[in-house]
Amino acid sequence: MSQAIAWLATAPFLPVAAILLAENLLLFLGALAGGAWLRQRFAHRPVSLAPDELAGGEAAAAASTVLLNVVVTFVGLWAWRAGVIRFRTDVGIWAWLDVLVLLLVMDFLMYWLHRMAHHPLVFPWLHRLHHDFDRPRPLTLFVLHPLENLSFGFLWLAVIAVYPTSWLGMSVYLALNLLFGTLGHVGVEPFPDRWARTPVLRQIGSSSFHARHHQDLGGNFGFYTLLWDRLFGTLAPGYEAGFGRLPDA
Repeated sequence: MSQAIAWLATAPFLPVAAILLAENLLLFLGALAGGAWLRQRFAHRPVSLAPDELAGGEAAAAASTVLLNVVVTFVGLWAWRAGVIRFRTDVGIWAWLDVLVLLLVMDFLMYWLHRMAHHPLVFPWLHRLHHDFDRPRPLTLFVLHPLENLSFGFLWLAVIAVYPTSWLGMSVYLALNLLFGTLGHVGVEPFPDRWARTPVLRQIGSSSFHARHHQDLGGNFGFYTLLWDRLFGTLAPGYEAGFGRLPDA
């Protein structure tokens, strides 16, 4: 790890950009492959109707998201080299605590950013693109308006500029971010029904939770947890009762 960090600190931008592009492409393909496996494995537990035939605009929007993710990462690298963003290298308990801090802080901030995106003055030109695909599939995770994608990306950079996390904490958080995003758009529910009734687990986001948001735009704005939806009264009615089932079932 120390050698990789040292290389990132001094390497020319062009080879770094190539590596970042390859990394984001691998994450993109991994999310699609993992999501496809989940859709097949848990096809008997649909939580949304089968998606429509793939459209060219959907694929183009997803490609745009991958490229903009590279841009955000590149800006983050520049900010780190400039000393605006700082990382720790410890791997003990405090590094793992970083994961929890990042999950809760980002979940809270993205909850409010998501709610703002649903404001009647903002939704039509910013967030509608994502909801044009109300029968989600793994690719839907990446179907975002460029400005929306950049807003999430720069929110992340702002958080790690204020909070000097560890490399380990950041890496685990980003892996969980991709995992939660994929789970939210597979259209099937991998978790058993008791998930929604078990203490602690019932506060964690699920495929049912986000699939319901794609059907009911007025609730379920959280990303990783249900905490803020419960606290601010935006949890969709009957979430627990309808867990693991089609919204109209």
